[in-house]
Amino acid sequence: MAQIGIVMGSDSDLPVVAKAAQVLEEFGVSYEMRIISAHREPDVFFEYAKTAEERGIKVIIAGAGMAAHLPGMMAALFPLPVIGIPMHSASLGGADSLYSMLQMPPGIPVATVAIDGGRNAGLLALRILAVSDPDLCGKLKAYRQTMQQEVQKKDQMLQETGYARYKK
Repeated sequence: MAQIGIVMGSDSDLPVVAKAAQVLEEFGVSYEMRIISAHREPDVFFEYAKTAEERGIKVIIAGAGMAAHLPGMMAALFPLPVIGIPMHSASLGGADSLYSMLQMPPGIPVATVAIDGGRNAGLLALRILAVSDPDLCGKLKAYRQTMQQEVQKKDQMLQETGYARYKK
């Protein structure tokens, strides 16, 4: 049974939300992924959001661009955490999506990551699950340690070779 729901309003969002799915796969966490338009198929959207909890979904990651109603409406219907991924757009660069997710009315929060921040959305979903999953928490701690070691290796190489050689 899937623990995370990943929803996008259009297949054009797939390259970004796929980064969230990739993180979940790396950590062995089950998910389901759907393309559901809040505007073009509201009945399907409402059914998905209203039944997600009973299907075992604990967190929903919702990617959306432009007006970005999908994450906010998902948060209005789904009682557990919703993470919004604002999508970059040609017209406003994603600022419109970002603001629509950040400026939710009181009582209907949407946790929001950076524009096109699919990977961080996946990691945030994992952190939410890790609150009640010690094994997952341990995996996240090991992941952070690995990131720290990678930075330290890069710094050491820079110190040893200097900027001109490191850049190559």
